[in-house]
Amino acid sequence: MNFELKIGQRVSLLDEAISGLITRLEGEMVYIQTDYDFEMIVSRNEIIPDKKLDISFNSDFNSALEQKNEAYERRKKPTNRIKGTTPPMEVDLHIHQLTPNERGMSAFDKLNLQMDVARSKLEFALSRRIQRVVFIHGVGEGVLRAELEYLFSRYEQVKYYDADYQKYGLGATEIYIYQNSVG
Repeated sequence: MNFELKIGQRVSLLDEAISGLITRLEGEMVYIQTDYDFEMIVSRNEIIPDKKLDISFNSDFNSALEQKNEAYERRKKPTNRIKGTTPPMEVDLHIHQLTPNERGMSAFDKLNLQMDVARSKLEFALSRRIQRVVFIHGVGEGVLRAELEYLFSRYEQVKYYDADYQKYGLGATEIYIYQNSVG
C-alpha cells in the first residue's frame, strides 16, 4: 500500500498511540510534530495517514481491516536503521521557549516553570516508554542543571549524562530510561 506524504498532513504511528503533523520529509525519514508538542523522526513505514484509521459506521469494515493489515505488512519490512540510533525526544527549557512573555517573572518563577515542564516531559516519556530524552538547559550558572540532576536522581530507572557535545554544546543533559527496571 503506497500513499503520498506531504508537509502538514496528519499521521499516526502504527504501534504507538501517537499522532501529529508532518513538518519535514527527508528521504525515508519523516519529521512529525506530535500532539504533545515534541518532534519525532520516524521511518515512512512506521506511519499511516490518520484518515486510514477513521472507521465510521458507514465504511466497509473489511476494507478498513485490509488497509490496516497492509500497513502492518509494510511495517514489517526491515529498515536500514541501526538499533539504538532512534533520535531522542528533545525538550528545550530556555525560558523564551516556554512562555511568550517573561516580564515580571522572578528567577524563582522562571526556575519553577522550567522544572514543571521538565517534570511533565519526563513523566510523559516514562508513560510512553520513550527511552532517550535530551533536556536543553543552557550553560548559565548551573542552577537549572543541578535541579534537573536532582529530579533525575529520584527515578531509579533513569540514568543521566551530558548530551552530545557536538550537537548541543555544554548546555544539555541526556537521560536514558531503562524500560525493564527490576524492583
